[in-house]
Amino acid sequence: MQPTDPEFEALLAYLKEARGFDFTGYKRSSLIRRVNRRMNQVDIADYQEYADYLQVHPGEFTALFNTILINVTGFFRDPEAWEYLSKDVLGPMIAAKPTGSPIRVWCAGCASGEEAYTLAMALSELLGFEAFKDRVKIYATDVDEEQLNEARQATYGERELEAVPLELAERYFEPSNGRFAFRKDMRRSVIFGRNDLVQDAPISRIDLLTCRNTLMYLNAETQATILGRFHFALRDEGVLFLGKAEMLLSHTHLFTPIDLKRRVFRRVPRLYSRPGVAFADTPPPDEPPTTGLDELRNEAFASSPLAQLSLTSDGLVALSNRQLEKLFGVSSRDIGRPFRDLELSYRPVELRRYIEQVQLERRTMRIADIDIPHGGDRLNVEVQISPLVGGDGSLLGVNIIFHDVTAARRLKDELEQANQQLEAAYEELQSTNEELETTNEELQSTVEELETTNEELQSTNEELETMNEELQSTNDELQSINDQLRISSTQLDEANDFLETVLTSMEAGVAVVDPDLQIRMWNRRAEDLWGLRAGEVIGQHFLNLDVGLPIEHLQPILRAALGPDARGSELLVDAVNRRGRTISVRVACTPLQHREGGARSDGAIIVMEAGVTETGAAEPV
Repeated sequence: MQPTDPEFEALLAYLKEARGFDFTGYKRSSLIRRVNRRMNQVDIADYQEYADYLQVHPGEFTALFNTILINVTGFFRDPEAWEYLSKDVLGPMIAAKPTGSPIRVWCAGCASGEEAYTLAMALSELLGFEAFKDRVKIYATDVDEEQLNEARQATYGERELEAVPLELAERYFEPSNGRFAFRKDMRRSVIFGRNDLVQDAPISRIDLLTCRNTLMYLNAETQATILGRFHFALRDEGVLFLGKAEMLLSHTHLFTPIDLKRRVFRRVPRLYSRPGVAFADTPPPDEPPTTGLDELRNEAFASSPLAQLSLTSDGLVALSNRQLEKLFGVSSRDIGRPFRDLELSYRPVELRRYIEQVQLERRTMRIADIDIPHGGDRLNVEVQISPLVGGDGSLLGVNIIFHDVTAARRLKDELEQANQQLEAAYEELQSTNEELETTNEELQSTVEELETTNEELQSTNEELETMNEELQSTNDELQSINDQLRISSTQLDEANDFLETVLTSMEAGVAVVDPDLQIRMWNRRAEDLWGLRAGEVIGQHFLNLDVGLPIEHLQPILRAALGPDARGSELLVDAVNRRGRTISVRVACTPLQHREGGARSDGAIIVMEAGVTETGAAEPV
C-alpha cells in the first residue's frame, strides 16, 4: 500500500473544507498523478505551496477539479454491452412491470450527459415515444457542476455524434447553431442534479442504475460504501450496469452477475433463513428393534468428524461426541445436565435464544462467523441448530452441529483479497487508459491547433513571398530610377560645371534673382567687383545688398524684367568698387524665362560691367 503524504492529505482536507469536494475516498495513485499534473501546469512543486496558491487564486479550483475529474464518456460507449442491456435486460424488465407503471433510472457519474441521453434513446426505442414520456424518469447526477451545465444544454458536435447510429441521430437530434441538440420534448424526462456518491444520500426505488467507470477511481472502502447505497437504491430485481473496469468480484453478497463480461448485475435480496425441519429417524412402531443398532448409532454419532450435541425437549444434554469434547470440553459425563449450565450455552456465542427460536418455529437456523480459540490458534465455526421431530410431529429435542469452516474461511478471505487486488489492478489500468484517452484528446486538439497555425503561417509565408517579389520588382524599378537619376545628376553636374565655367569666364559680374529678388547665382566677377562671396549673398534679397552699387537706381529695370511684359533694359550708373574707387557700371537686366516662354518671368539676369574711372583709365578688377 502506498504511504500517505501528510501534506497531500492536508491539501485534500482543505479542498473538502473550502469547496465541499471530498477526495479522501479516491485512490491515491491516480489522484496524486492528476494533482501533480495540474501543479506542473502552474509551476508549483510543493503541496503546501499549492494550497496557498488556491487561497490566493480562487479560479484555480475549477481548473484543478477539471483535471481530477476525468470526464471521459460518450454515446453508446461499449456498443455490445448497450445492445445486450437493451435486448436482454431492459426488454424483460419492462415486460415484467405492470402496464403504465413508472420506470425510474439513475445515471450516476453522468459527466456531460451522453450516457443519460443514450439511456433515453434506448428506453424510447423499447417503449415508444409517448409511453417513454409518460412512464420514464432518468435522474442523471455528477459532482461537477460545469459538466452538469453542459449536459443540461444537450448540444453536441459532429465528433460526439459519430457513435450514434444514423437513424437514431436523425430521430433524436436537431441541428442548432452548427451543433446538434437532443429533442427538447424528451429532455423533460432527464433530470440533472449534483450528487456526491461519497457523501450524499442515494435516490430510491430505482429500476436501473448505471455507474460506468466511476468506482474505479475510488478505494475499496469507499467502493463498498457506495455499493451498499446502490443496493439500497435499487428495487428488488433491480439492475446495476457498470463499466468494463468494474467486476464486483468481492461484493457478491450485494449483487450477482447477470452477464459478467458486459458488467450487468442484479440486486441480491436480503436473505432470510429458509424454513426447514430435521426429523429424527425412529423405527416403525410395529418393527422390532434390531440387535446392536443402538450401539452402532451411538458409535457413529461419537466418531463423527463434526462436533455435535443433542438436547432433549427439556434442554438436557442427551448426546455428545468426541469432536465436541475436543473443541469445547463437553463429554459423556455431562449427559443429563441442563444445557444452560454449560459454558458452551453462552460462550463463544449465546445459543440459548437460538435454541428457543428453533423449538418455537420448528426450522433450522445457522449462525456464521464464530471464532473460538483452539491450541494457540483460532478456529472459525458455523453452528447449525436443527429441531428433532418425532413421527407424530412432537418435538423430541434439538441437534447442534459445529462445522469447522476455518480452511474455507481462509480460502474465502484469500479469494476476496485476490479479487480486490485484481479489481484494483484492473481499475488502475482502466483509469490509466482513460487518462491516456483524455491526454490523447488534448494532444489531438493541440495538433489540430498546430495544423491550423501551420496553415496560417503557410498562408502568411506565401503572402510574404508575394510581397517579397513585389518588393523585388519595386527595388528593380527603383534601381532603374536610381540609375537614371545618377545619369541625370551627372549631366546636371556637367551642366552646372559648364554654366559655372561660362559665368566665370565672363568679364562682367552676373547675378541671377528669382521673382522675389532672392539671389540664386553670384559669379566670381561679381565677387571681385563688390567684395562679397557667393556664399554670403545666395538667398539674400538683391535690394538689401550692402555694396557700392546704387541699388535704388536699379529698381525700374528690375520691375521691367520681372513685370507682366518681361522686357530687358540696361542702365549706366556710378558705383564704388570693393577698393573704394568710383567706377562707372553698365547694368543690364534681362528676364529669365523658360524655353516654352510665358507671360511672366521666373526671375532676372543682372549683368554688371565696369566702365572707365574718373581719370579715364580702365578700372582694374
